[in-house]
Parts: sequence; structure tokens; C-alpha cells
Amino acid sequence: MAKFITTNSKQTQKLAEMLAKEIKSAPLQKRAFVVGLEGDLGSGKTTFTQGFARGLKIKEKILSPTFVILKKFKIHKHKLNVKNGHKYFYHFDCYRLESSKDLTTMGFKEIIKNTENIVLIEWADKIKRALPKDYLKIKFRWLNKNKREIKFEA
Repeated sequence: MAKFITTNSKQTQKLAEMLAKEIKSAPLQKRAFVVGLEGDLGSGKTTFTQGFARGLKIKEKILSPTFVILKKFKIHKHKLNVKNGHKYFYHFDCYRLESSKDLTTMGFKEIIKNTENIVLIEWADKIKRALPKDYLKIKFRWLNKNKREIKFEA
């Protein structure tokens, strides 16, 4: 378990960007690489996701897909990333979901089975039953107005 303290959105985004670069350059796994974000409303999950997408070289503006639940982005190849086969980044926001059953119609099982996908889920605690056992859990916690604790748990 690793724990980080950030004091502004740039630090939160930079931490996420570094993580995304590590994941992108790692060998493919037997399934998608799944990252689950947990924390209170406004604790930094979407800010983290924006930095994460930047680390994957995604140019589109990242907003929380609260109303559409899911957004899919193409991961563009980079000179340093020729050997890697990650092709898509899926961003889920499960805030409005009642349970993991709500993901069935979105093809969630197929998405997380595909080794070429990187999946990041905001409000992952709402769908724990659907997540693989070895997903990367990241917890966000307010320490005060500007400080956040970001804890990585494997």
C-alpha cells in the first residue's frame, strides 16, 4: 500500500499521470488493467482521472460521465510505447448506479476481459461485486480544504 498527500489539483493530476504511464508501459495482463476510485463527492476522483488520461496521451477533455456512465477513448501509440498493446481507455462513473447488475447492458464483463483495455472506474465501491479481485483500488480522503490523502491498495 502506498499513500500520497496532495495539496492541489495539479499534484493530484501529476500523480495520476505517472501511474497511467507506468500502466501503459507495462506488459499486457490476462485481462484489462482495472483501476477503481473510491471517495466522497469532490474528493479528487475526476481530477485524478483527468491526469490519468493525460498520462495515456488522450487529448479529449475528460469530464465525469455521470449521466452516460461510460466513455471510451482510443489510446494513441507513442514512440516510447511501441511494444505495448493497450488500445482503449474506458472511463466509468458509477455514481448513479444502484448495483453492479446495472453494468450488464454496457458489456462490462467483456470490457474487463479484454487485455488491450485500461479501465478506470469512479465510485468503484458501488460495483465491487463486478470487479476482478486484483484490481488496483485507490481511495481518496479529505484531510482539510486543500489536502487530500490518496491511498493505493492492490
